[in-house]
Amino acid sequence: MNKKNKKLCVFKKNNSGRSHGKISVRHKGCCHKKLYRKIDFLRIKDDINAKIIRFDYDPYRNVKLALLNYDDGEKKYIIKPNEAKINSFIVSSVNKINLFSGNVTIIKNIHIGTTLSCIEKFPNSGAIFSRSSGTESELLFKDNYFALIRLPSNKKIKLSLYCRATIGKIFNENKKKFYKAGQKRWKGIKPTVRGVAMNPVDHPLGGGEGKTSGGRHPCSPFGQKSKGLKTKKK
Repeated sequence: MNKKNKKLCVFKKNNSGRSHGKISVRHKGCCHKKLYRKIDFLRIKDDINAKIIRFDYDPYRNVKLALLNYDDGEKKYIIKPNEAKINSFIVSSVNKINLFSGNVTIIKNIHIGTTLSCIEKFPNSGAIFSRSSGTESELLFKDNYFALIRLPSNKKIKLSLYCRATIGKIFNENKKKFYKAGQKRWKGIKPTVRGVAMNPVDHPLGGGEGKTSGGRHPCSPFGQKSKGLKTKKK
């Protein structure tokens, strides 16, 4: 049985990829019931030691969570750092602290070349960068106003020195091997049919005699190119 702290769990409605009853995201369907764990991405309980009690499974993520017990009695979830161990202590502060894995401080106090994770985009806005399993970012440069950070995608971004970041890398969870199609179906992933295997009425690549490639560039059922097209807004 999976452990969980019920006070930090909420029910999240599953729309099965539908908007107003119509499919808006393909290949998504109902899945096994699960609870969403509320995670502390702000880490603003400053200068209060927190003890790692245990590591819990999270059905919404590809990495485990660490349950913290603060000295004032409050409990919170964070994403598990790579070198975190049970019964070890971590702390968050805007002042200079020991740069141990799991500790949180502002970028101004971090040395150049340090490995980071769970990084904020704006001060006190909550971590949004480097939150997935096994990911890490690197502090490349900083001056009196801004810092330059390399993300896991090798993209470089400029952030304020007062954005918070977690020291260390995210724990690299071993990928689970699926032994049957039903295990993916439990996770809400519906079967995916290739476009070239469909009829012409169902897909732009459909039809033809035998195993034909479609005669045009790979695309979605709606004509949007699926290889190499940049969809990010400038």
